[in-house]
Amino acid sequence: MAMPLAGHRFTVDEYHRMGEAGVFHEDDRVELIDGQVLEMTPIGPAHSGCVNRLNALFAPLAGRQATVSVQNPVVLGEHEEPQPDFTVLRYRADGYRERHPGTPDVLLVIEVADTSVEADRRTKIPLYARTGIPEAWLVNLPADTIECYREPGAGAGGYASLRTAKRGETLTPLQVPGIKLRVDDILG
Repeated sequence: MAMPLAGHRFTVDEYHRMGEAGVFHEDDRVELIDGQVLEMTPIGPAHSGCVNRLNALFAPLAGRQATVSVQNPVVLGEHEEPQPDFTVLRYRADGYRERHPGTPDVLLVIEVADTSVEADRRTKIPLYARTGIPEAWLVNLPADTIECYREPGAGAGGYASLRTAKRGETLTPLQVPGIKLRVDDILG
């Protein structure tokens, strides 16, 4: 009887060393999830337009109360370094120049999905809950809604609270209460 092959879960340090050794090309869109190097789906115009709108909406409102980060890595554990579409971080004057932000730095993470809705619900949202991210939004472009996950714990996607926001409604991030956004402005 053949023994099953054992897989290797890469650590964030190994993942970075692979990048430094040239294993990945500069244009490769990959992230580390549960120790696996996963290829990210291509970004279409609706997706990039939404990320651009999020940046335009959050950046002037965040000021010195938060740092906004667009499609940059966040270290969430020994085997986790996703690249969320949009992240609102605790403010740091250096803009996280010395290290990638970690779980305690994340106030809100936002994934924008046009073709990856189910994959983001199945993989990314539970990852954010499991690692203690207080709030995650999934901008569901095909459904024209924003799924707002709050309070990591038992429940939808590992969060105790799930609200689906529709056009005509507003959202206020729990950790950045001075920001109030219209769903219509995010969806475009």
